Amino acid sequence: MDARLNLFGNPIAAKFLKHINSAGKVVSDSALPAATQELVKIRASQINGCGFCADMHTKDAAHAGETSVRLNLIAAWREATVFTDAERAALELAEQGTRIADAAGGVSDEAWANAAKYYDEDQLAALVSLIALINAYNRLNVIVQQPAGDYRPGMFG
Repeated sequence: MDARLNLFGNPIAAKFLKHINSAGKVVSDSALPAATQELVKIRASQINGCGFCADMHTKDAAHAGETSVRLNLIAAWREATVFTDAERAALELAEQGTRIADAAGGVSDEAWANAAKYYDEDQLAALVSLIALINAYNRLNVIVQQPAGDYRPGMFG
């Protein structure tokens, strides 16, 4: 299976990805916990049906020490007892931020207030930026039908 467009070989797409990757570095270097970042990226990718990102971020999380139990329960986080209250708040914000077209009011005040109980302003800024960023990556990969399954942790640097 081949992608419809080579995002890595096309000069316009490569230039765009260079800039979006720089934005991602700002988030990855932030005080938002790395495990929370991966959980959010995986959950948004599941919702958006992005196999490439789901593959990448589950492998990166496992490589960083995330347990298979937690990885297997991300899609059912509401019923799972393996996530902290802070992680649950981040997952809720990620879901609502990913599904903004499904709710007339976008992200609820309750979801925002819950996240604000666990994360300071800089962490919230990183979390919001991460949700926007992973949704952009998901859309790029879904539109071009980027194949999933061959990712190896660290292969992009």
